[in-house]
Amino acid sequence: MASNTSSENIKVTNMVNDCLIMEIRNIKDPRGTIAVIEKEVIPFDAKRVYYLYDVPSDATRGGHAHKELYQFLIAISGSFDVILHDGTNPKKVTLNKPNKGLLIKPGIWRELENFSSGAVCLVIASEVFKEDDYIRDFEKFKLFKSR
Repeated sequence: MASNTSSENIKVTNMVNDCLIMEIRNIKDPRGTIAVIEKEVIPFDAKRVYYLYDVPSDATRGGHAHKELYQFLIAISGSFDVILHDGTNPKKVTLNKPNKGLLIKPGIWRELENFSSGAVCLVIASEVFKEDDYIRDFEKFKLFKSR
């Protein structure tokens, strides 16, 4: 198997406490509120944006980690829990405010669960979809983290 790709050499030392809740700037007036996500809000260039909706309350999304990808998750509407794991430590973060987002760094396992009715999860990602960036098996993830 050839290839000594950058994903084989990346820093995998990110821990759950390196995943940060970040404030999103709001502009309020009598007509409503605008939330603004500009370059200074997230520490990466956005290359993909997608959202999850109509997720049943008993469903789980995610169930993977990324080798290189950064993600910024926002509960645009409703709420959901994000279960983070760094191979050793779990951490649960509840997202329920559209003016706060969760920065998930590479090398962190994530699962999304407990979606409220009408919840919408917006995801801003640092890269386009690349299947080889995913680790979809938790045991393989733990091996990846132990390198």
